[in-house]
Amino acid sequence: MTGTPDRDPGLQPERTRLAWRRTTLSATVVALLAVRQALHGGAAPTALVAVALSALAWLGLLRVAHRRVLAMEVARPETLAPRGALTTALCTVALAVFAAAMLF
Repeated sequence: MTGTPDRDPGLQPERTRLAWRRTTLSATVVALLAVRQALHGGAAPTALVAVALSALAWLGLLRVAHRRVLAMEVARPETLAPRGALTTALCTVALAVFAAAMLF
């Protein structure tokens, strides 16, 4: 028999999907809290800009997570591309920065 045997991924793809779901859930909560904070604080123009930028970062994170979850459907998923990892990191940092900006 030549070639590589089929891979038995076990539960690893399911754990990865669940991790991405938790990440997107956390980002959704952060985005909703940003909207709440901006509206509760009187909807200042800077807060509205921070909310809009937070929404963009949230959408970017959702896009990467969705693509990654879909990639886990195959028996041998590809590794996360550096571009996807960088996008995820930048969106996460952006959400934190915009949340801090709304506090001040």
